[in-house]
Amino acid sequence: MPRLTPYQLMALLLSAAAYAGIAYATPRAHFGQLVGLLAVAFAAYIWLVRSQLPLRVALVAGLLLRLLWLPVAPALSDDYHRFRWDGLLVAGGQNPYLHRPDELLTPSTRAWPTLADNASLRQRLTSLYPRLNSPHYYSVYPPVCQAVFGLGAWLFPDSEQVFIVFLRVVILSTELGTMLLLMSLLRTFGQPKHRALWYVLNPLVIVELTGNLHFEALLICGLLAAWWALARGRWVWSAGALGLAVATKLLPLLVLPFLIRRLGWGAFLRYAGVLSVVVGGFFVPFLSADLFHNFGRSLDLYFHTFEFNASFYYLLRAVGYWQVGYNQIATIGTSLALTAGLLLLLLAWREHQPSMASLGRALLLALTLYYLLATTIHPWYLTPLVALSCFARYRYALVWSGLVALSYAAYQTSTYSENLALVGLEYGIVLSVLLWELTRPVPAPLA
Repeated sequence: MPRLTPYQLMALLLSAAAYAGIAYATPRAHFGQLVGLLAVAFAAYIWLVRSQLPLRVALVAGLLLRLLWLPVAPALSDDYHRFRWDGLLVAGGQNPYLHRPDELLTPSTRAWPTLADNASLRQRLTSLYPRLNSPHYYSVYPPVCQAVFGLGAWLFPDSEQVFIVFLRVVILSTELGTMLLLMSLLRTFGQPKHRALWYVLNPLVIVELTGNLHFEALLICGLLAAWWALARGRWVWSAGALGLAVATKLLPLLVLPFLIRRLGWGAFLRYAGVLSVVVGGFFVPFLSADLFHNFGRSLDLYFHTFEFNASFYYLLRAVGYWQVGYNQIATIGTSLALTAGLLLLLLAWREHQPSMASLGRALLLALTLYYLLATTIHPWYLTPLVALSCFARYRYALVWSGLVALSYAAYQTSTYSENLALVGLEYGIVLSVLLWELTRPVPAPLA
């Protein structure tokens, strides 16, 4: 293995110390400590990539930095409790989409008899219920997530810690696949393989995916696998991989408009057909009269109720308060979603000379547009942008991946109150960098 310089070794050790501090000694409410450790991790990250860290060393380092989190419960997210709740239901032969947690454990509801013949499952759910952050919402996690949750709960029904380790091993496996796919795609399109390090060593990716157990890791791996297969003419395999990604998170559906001109209408329709069969096949085990109604209600909450770390939506919300005196999120959320959809179609239609090599850049800009018009942007949402940045000259997403940590200021108190000054600072810098890079005629210096 290539030798490290003393400074590179020091930067790697500094990164490891920062991640260990975040994983083992930083509660989510300790915002100052969290931001300080992340700042150290990002400084080391930028220096390591600029120092031409040997590729093989960087890949090993990326895996070891992720392995630091293996035995510890996520400190910055409590979503894993809902993962385990859904997993216990799946392992117990129940459909996780049919009932809200509060319905299942309330004797007066019609859902109560669902667990009447399974006392052990009811006991496990009862002990888990107080830790859920969304007991009044239907599950929004698509079937690939449910399959992983269910397998973990079936294997380890009584151990939360081992369940967490199982999920982390799954995510680590997909992260390894993502690293290999990044290097292969970069080589295929004649771009420097070292660009993969922008993803491999990125602190947001390490903290939010491996650390906080977010399944964007599977989304990214599936999306890159679909692109890799499509670049080799294996469109059936590509559609299958994209179907896996869609059945993990619905976001990859935004890829479809950008495939029409690359494939032609005939091939695109066949591709979409295979994709539909794959996604539908994953939903088949959960089919019921209430599935799409309940799942749709959860999605409706995302567009019309939830709001966090948004950009243009917050400006429009302020205008709405000024005009009518109350939050018009129901109207604004719908308008922004429709606007994003129309602009993405326009972007796909007006794309200049679409090719397989330019797909990464197109998707980077498309997802950026979608996120800028969204009402909710949690930090882990940005990890696909980091992966796609490896294929474009733009580095604004890397800047955003560092600044989005400011959104954790909302968790300093139990009321989860956002600091709008920090939100403004985040988006002010990100949009400035984005506009500079879009109008700059020469490649960005960090390419």
